[in-house]
Amino acid sequence: MTASDPPPALFPEAAVVPTIDRARLAELTAREQERFVETHPRSRAAYEEATHLFGKVPMTWMMKHAMRFPIYLAGARGATITDLDGHTYADFALGDTAAMAGHSPGATVAAVQARFADLGGATAMLPTEDSQWVAAELTRRFRAERWSFALTATDANRWAIRLARAVTGRPKILFNSYCYHGTVDESLIVATPDGPADRPGNVGAPVDVTQTSRVAEFNDLDALAKELANGDVALVVMEPALTNIGIVLPEPGYLEGVRELTRQHEVLLLIDETHTISAGPAGAIGFYDLDPDIVVIGKSIGGGIPAAAYGVRAEFAGAILSRTDLDIIDMGGVGGTMAGNALSAAAARATLERVLTDEAFAHMIGLADVFAAGVREIFARHDLPWSVSQLGARTEYRFSTTPPRNGTEAAAAHDQELDDYFHLYLANRGILLTPFHNMALMCPQTTRAQVEEHLTHFDAAVAELLGSRPWP
Repeated sequence: MTASDPPPALFPEAAVVPTIDRARLAELTAREQERFVETHPRSRAAYEEATHLFGKVPMTWMMKHAMRFPIYLAGARGATITDLDGHTYADFALGDTAAMAGHSPGATVAAVQARFADLGGATAMLPTEDSQWVAAELTRRFRAERWSFALTATDANRWAIRLARAVTGRPKILFNSYCYHGTVDESLIVATPDGPADRPGNVGAPVDVTQTSRVAEFNDLDALAKELANGDVALVVMEPALTNIGIVLPEPGYLEGVRELTRQHEVLLLIDETHTISAGPAGAIGFYDLDPDIVVIGKSIGGGIPAAAYGVRAEFAGAILSRTDLDIIDMGGVGGTMAGNALSAAAARATLERVLTDEAFAHMIGLADVFAAGVREIFARHDLPWSVSQLGARTEYRFSTTPPRNGTEAAAAHDQELDDYFHLYLANRGILLTPFHNMALMCPQTTRAQVEEHLTHFDAAVAELLGSRPWP
């Protein structure tokens, strides 16, 4: 699928789902867990010794795994990871997009070494020429004309939200239900039959989320229009396809309708490309020909070094810079000491200029086509009406008979027992998917052999689950 192709019909027709024997599923999962424990003694020991870490891991989401303990990293190159026990894995998680350029891509490594070791001054709080190059390249790809840098897309989103409130004088931000924009407080809102509410599991919310935010389901223009009609929304923040709840693609006319409604109600529109950059070199903005007011990009552009950015229209930047009452230089809440540092700028320039190129995306998207087609063939051969979705170099399978059209439907379709089984089965055979769901991402170094290896083992896992293949 190239940037000029329309999205294909991604889901099979609904059908009668073969009954999943949950007792067999539990037995297979237990078998795979036992195998994992037996073959990963050094990872297990490292986890048991991690007594000074909150949750026994450096960052609590590293507890999200089907195993009894996480795999511990020893090293990684390209699309391959090696763990402490010497096992190697074809890595389709790729740091949940942070390593979409591959692990330690050569051009980025060379630029970082030159900046950090040879030139020094990685965090001098002074600009470098690399930052102007990166900003110009981001304009070429994503159209926004003025850029500022952050270390994470979470911070880029936070700072863009503050600027939007300042420009519009409106207090609320609108999100899609079950969206993903990092840990932005305002985004943790969902639509329920009883009205908007905190997303389940929201930790220590500073205020009731309905005070700061509004919510509308993805692919629902009527709901969006109703919320915008209140007249208090400064900014709509959205992914052009939901990604962290399984890929939910926009229906025909939806994205155009969002842009029309936001203009009608004089509301700014932010497109968060942090995950949807998988659609192509210019992300979903290029793929769907979008025209947002603000763009956020994170994770992938640094090639493994923390880097993110937000871009705005020239007139928006002018409106902010002309305000004498806004402190955007010191304590106004739109920056951080490490943001725009020389090391991140050098990494982003090398990654964008020499790694995540047009040619690289053509290779990555071609492999994702093979991955998605292979999974569809497996489902068809086993009479499983499960669904497969793809956005450029990113593909995902879901255990649902019909395609979720919004975040709430996608959340309801989640099957943790099946997820755990497939993740364990594949990890025990050298395949890593993203631990939050069944996402597979291609990088420039991913090979056809790695894709075929996944298909072979996934087919075997399905056959064992359905009883059409005896246990080994």
